[in-house]
Amino acid sequence: MAAESTPLALPVLPLDEEVVLPGMVVPLDLSDSEVRAAVEAAQAAARDEPGKPKVLLVPRVDGTYAGIGVLGTVEQVGRLADGDPGALIRGRGRVRIGAGTTGPGAALWVEGTRIDESVPDPLPGHAAELVKEYKALATAWLRKRGAWQVVDRVQAIDDVSALADNSGYSPFLTTEQKVALLETTDPVARLKLATQQLRDHLAEQDVAETIAKDVQEGVDKQQREFLLRRQLEAVRKELRELNGEQDGDESDDYRARVEAADLPGKVREAALKEVDKLERSSDQSPEGSWIRTWLDTVLEMPWNERTEDSYDIQGAQAVLDAEHAGLQDVKERITEYLAVRKRRSDRGLGVVGGRRGGAVLALVGPPGVGKTSLGESVAHAMGRKFVRVALGGVRDEAEIRGHRRTYVGALPGRIVRAIKEAGSMNPVVLLDEIDKVGSDFRGDPAAALLEVLDPAQNHTFRDHYLEVELDLSDVVFLATANVLEAIPEALLDRMELVRLDGYTEDEKIVIARDHLLPRQLERAGLQPDEVTIEEGALRKLAGEYTREAGVRNLERSVARLLRKVAAQHELGERELPFTVAEDDLRGLIGRPHHVPESAQEPAERRTAVPGVATGLAVTGAGGDVLYVEASLADPETGAAGLTLTGQLGDVMKESAQIALSFLRSHGAELELPVGDLKDRGVHIHFPAGAVPKDGPSAGITMTTALASLLSGRLVRTDVAMTGEVSLTGRVLPIGGVKQKLLAAHRAGVTTVIIPKRNEPDLDDVPAEVLEKLDVHAVTDVRQVLELALSPATNGAASEVPVAA
Repeated sequence: MAAESTPLALPVLPLDEEVVLPGMVVPLDLSDSEVRAAVEAAQAAARDEPGKPKVLLVPRVDGTYAGIGVLGTVEQVGRLADGDPGALIRGRGRVRIGAGTTGPGAALWVEGTRIDESVPDPLPGHAAELVKEYKALATAWLRKRGAWQVVDRVQAIDDVSALADNSGYSPFLTTEQKVALLETTDPVARLKLATQQLRDHLAEQDVAETIAKDVQEGVDKQQREFLLRRQLEAVRKELRELNGEQDGDESDDYRARVEAADLPGKVREAALKEVDKLERSSDQSPEGSWIRTWLDTVLEMPWNERTEDSYDIQGAQAVLDAEHAGLQDVKERITEYLAVRKRRSDRGLGVVGGRRGGAVLALVGPPGVGKTSLGESVAHAMGRKFVRVALGGVRDEAEIRGHRRTYVGALPGRIVRAIKEAGSMNPVVLLDEIDKVGSDFRGDPAAALLEVLDPAQNHTFRDHYLEVELDLSDVVFLATANVLEAIPEALLDRMELVRLDGYTEDEKIVIARDHLLPRQLERAGLQPDEVTIEEGALRKLAGEYTREAGVRNLERSVARLLRKVAAQHELGERELPFTVAEDDLRGLIGRPHHVPESAQEPAERRTAVPGVATGLAVTGAGGDVLYVEASLADPETGAAGLTLTGQLGDVMKESAQIALSFLRSHGAELELPVGDLKDRGVHIHFPAGAVPKDGPSAGITMTTALASLLSGRLVRTDVAMTGEVSLTGRVLPIGGVKQKLLAAHRAGVTTVIIPKRNEPDLDDVPAEVLEKLDVHAVTDVRQVLELALSPATNGAASEVPVAA
């Protein structure tokens, strides 16, 4: 710590917004009354004492004096460089300011105590390191300023206190920083503070120099680019003059391209206006790049390019039949479209009212039935280009209609990009997964599709980016969806709906044999003659290893089978060629996952106990069987009422109430012990409880399950049913008959009960499925119970199951 000595009486020389540290020599202007008074008082006191006049230099910041000052000696009094009177004062050492006192002259006198700032010799290790670091930093800073003479003087200072106070000459230090140095009495701590201040300044200086360098480089690059572009223009001008060409620039090039392009009249007019804007804009204007991008897009569009349709109707039908089995509705619709196009073309009716004969079809069906691949087959059959636009997860309306050109990174919409990618104005555009389109704060893409898919409007479609009319009336749009209800009604109204309800087992075998097996043989690296799969094995794969409306899982099973054979051959366990028989499946790919109810043991069947009935339902994956289980609670529990489980919707809950009410009111005529329904709780459960279920078509199934429970008669294993029930016992029509019958056929059901008013829907069901099903069309629940319930046995009615 610094020691203090005997008090001194000194005149105060205040320094406004300035700080003098020991060792510094500064000139002061004597025209300032306070400075002159302090110097004169010091001179008066020095007459009686030996040595030079002494003053106390004290910083005064915002009218407040510092607690520590500097003892200064007046070295010389004379005139400054500008001719004004001045005094040269040298700082000698720190003085701690005490109480005020009296003295000669008009100056303020105070008592002060000299502070001892000596440091031990030799220096401690950390102090020596500080001295070395400070000298290195000071040298680096002085060299940047070119002060070489000062570098030598700083290197010659060995005293820690003098070295720290030397930073008082630094012009970058603020008054507050200098006051902090003045008031730090410990020399080592003061040197550490001075080093930190110098280090911070050098860091700021490096950042400032880096920024200045980057800015200068950017400016130099722009100037260099400007000069080079001017030189390039001059060279091009000279070359054009040598070749006898007219003078021009980039905008002239765009003008020539627009005039040479085969553009529609309004598009040409809009393009030439943009070229005029480009000519008026400067090279540095961002609008120039937007205009060039827009012109490039317009010039790349195939405005008058069209492919000739293949009007070989028989050939188109042969292509569709060869590439897809089944799907007769879609094939007939495409054949009809081509036939009408051919007749219109033959009679000169290709364009009527500015519109051509495009088509908008919506292919709705479960996954894996070939909706997406059908688009390529349609394009192939018609001889058109094919483009697929994936709409799954699209939430931005600008994805369909494009962005405004004022946005950074603006692009045309997906429809325009599809036309540009196809290279013709009449491609087949597949709008894939149109039911997966979402909406948020950026708009509703499904609403933007209304104009695209409206045959009465799409001949004047306007994209936000192009802002010119685009004729989409000759485009064949195919939209695919899994769930019909997810498509907005206004959008669905603009499309012709074609349902793909799934394949029959026979169709799956044909698809697997003719399409899936050859493709998977190639992917497995096998030759067609090396592995053969018998038809019985394919039938078992389709019926017992997979149960689906489409063929995706069937293809996976075929691929797994071929991979297993290939792996066994590579391991030396099997010789090729090899024929896969029905009995080989279990050893190759394991046990079947879907065994029909009719193939199970009677005790293992779902309907082996009273109160279980088999219904039919439609899901997003196609048709499926749906079991309904009913039970009665013990009367002693007192839990009367109806309990429903299985994640049911409101409509299905109401159907259960209707079924229960019908049995309560008509149970006597059906010879059912309905007294049990009054005192005992009824529980109806739909298995697969994690799957949401809704709809009225399970009404007769629930009624049959309750009647089976009350009568003790089992529901026939081979019977499945669907239909809405009313309070009077009428069986009302429902939807999805084709999908439900296909599901019953897949599940091994042989007898199906449907409403009488759904009988016309049987025309849509494939003939081979109807041949294997005994379909009963009924109008009343009583007919359902007669068909579905097994004959009564003695005492059966009294054996009513009780819920556990």
